[in-house]
Amino acid sequence: MGSKTFGAVTFRVYPNDHQPRHVHGFYSGIEVIVDLLGETTVVSNRRKAIKPGTAKLSDVKHILKVAAEHCDELKALWEEHHD
Repeated sequence: MGSKTFGAVTFRVYPNDHQPRHVHGFYSGIEVIVDLLGETTVVSNRRKAIKPGTAKLSDVKHILKVAAEHCDELKALWEEHHD
């Protein structure tokens, strides 16, 4: 497993995980699966991508914002753990 932390947000990549390229973002007791698309595009639109389902929208947006700001680093982290 690889991880990177930016401020209070930690992103993890699991080596046996599946496509598409994505990271798991953790902040304030929640987890968001963030797909890494294009240059700085990040989305979280998978079914059950946010845990718990009652997570505050502001926390989810914070994770997505940090992911977008560090998209290149997160894509490199994914590539490092997936051939």
